[in-house]
Amino acid sequence: MGKLKLGPLEDDKPVKISVELPATLHRDLLAYAEILGRENGQTVEPAKLVAPMIQRFMATDRGFAKMRQGSRIRSQPAGSAPPKGE
Repeated sequence: MGKLKLGPLEDDKPVKISVELPATLHRDLLAYAEILGRENGQTVEPAKLVAPMIQRFMATDRGFAKMRQGSRIRSQPAGSAPPKGE
């Protein structure tokens, strides 16, 4: 069983990050935004697609979901006391 390298994040506020994308991926993102905008009849900012795309990817990644569920069973929710005897 694999282990994720990231620990829990303390803050749930939106955070602005900067990433570098390969040129081919950037072109694909621009094309996706253009196509989506055409289908919806509106202008779509390509940068606004990144978070929903990552969310969708993670939501449909079965391996991630399985590992995430397994870690919830073994860990305590934030702020809760451990069971007696531990």
